Parts: sequence; structure tokens; C-alpha cells
Amino acid sequence: MSKKRALITGGNKGIGLAVATALLELDYEIVVVARNFDNFQLGGLPNVTEIQYDLSDIENLPVLAKEVGEIDVLINNAGYMQPKYTYDNYPKEAKEHLMNVDLHAPVELMNLFSVGMKKRKYGRIVNTASIAGQIGHPDVWYGIAKAGLINATKIYGKLLGSDGITVNCVAPSAAETDMQNDNDEKRKAAFKAAVVTNRFAEPEEVAKAIVWLATDCPEYINGITIDINNTFYAR
Repeated sequence: MSKKRALITGGNKGIGLAVATALLELDYEIVVVARNFDNFQLGGLPNVTEIQYDLSDIENLPVLAKEVGEIDVLINNAGYMQPKYTYDNYPKEAKEHLMNVDLHAPVELMNLFSVGMKKRKYGRIVNTASIAGQIGHPDVWYGIAKAGLINATKIYGKLLGSDGITVNCVAPSAAETDMQNDNDEKRKAAFKAAVVTNRFAEPEEVAKAIVWLATDCPEYINGITIDINNTFYAR
């Protein structure tokens, strides 16, 4: 029996790396797409394929999909924020780049890879959104993109569920990743104060939820968003 294959965007570090590591331990073959692989901890390991690609390039995503080949699992994890810009001073180029990476690319990858999944009547898609898409965010376009990704999860769960494909989402609050380098100390302290344990999430904590959705999640769990925020947004 052949190994299952998983594509992880942004799987070179942070939450994506934790997901990639966990799937390798489950004997998956993984394909990691990222802008660079500097200090990539899984580089050169068996069952790991690295593809360097900038996901803001929406036009050439079909070429990327062809290079990746057929997959069983799609983890739309890549994303970033730009807190240096304010709602009334957000350059057009910066907005478009962020929306391409954080929303348009994940949606287009679902379109592309669901074709093969539908033929095989099996697929698992997991999108990494954010609490920013649920309660608003100072980086307005990051929040808008993540809200769109949560909604896209619901839509594609309905569109693809009858073909044996589940589409689910996680919405973590701030995690201990490189994204925190863009936040000042005052903002970091405010984030920590909003949760009961006064700390950021560890990447592995978020990864456990993603991996479950990508592997053992029952078919009847489809189109949902799992909150990972330690009471920041309890509902």
C-alpha cells in the first residue's frame, strides 16, 4: 500500500514545520512549499520534498500543482501579517500581496487539488486561519483574509463533502512563531494577558489539531473551525 501524500504550505517553520514533523512520524510522504528553506530542519530526509515558491504568484499555481502531483492531504498553512500598516495607510501592493498569500492562494489550491481528490473519493483539506478572522485585528487586511478563509472552509466543505473530502479549519490566537517578530512588546504583553495561562500557543499545540483534522477526523466533521485560543474568544 502506497504512503499517503500531504502538501503543507509554509511547512518550513513554525506551525507548518510542526505539522510536517508529525505527519512524517505517521509515515506520510510530505511536500513542503515555502519561499525559502534556510535552516529547514527536515531538509534531506526521506519522504520530504521541498519546492521553493512564492504563493503570491497566483497565476502560476497550476504549474506548482502539476509539480506537486497527486496528494491526499492539503494543509493551507502559509500566511503572514503586516502590523506596520494601519487601516488608513495600507499600500495597495502590500494589501494585494497579503490577500494573495493568505486567501487567494489557499482557495485556488483547494480548486486545483480537489480535482484529483474527487476522482479518488478521498481528501483531507485543513486551512490555518486565525482568531483575527473572528474578532477583528489591527492589521485589517490580515483579519479580512482570515475571515474569508474561515468562510471558504464552510463553502468548500459543502461543495466537496459528497465526494469524500473534508474541509476544516483551525483559528489559533497568537502562537510562538516568527510572526511575533513583527509585534512590539506592548502588543505581545496584551495578547498574553488575554489568555488564562499568560503565554502564546506552542506550534505543536496547534499542529495536533491540524494533524487530527487531516488524518483521524471523522467524515461527519466537515466545514468547521476549531478555536485554539485558551479562552481569548470563548464561545
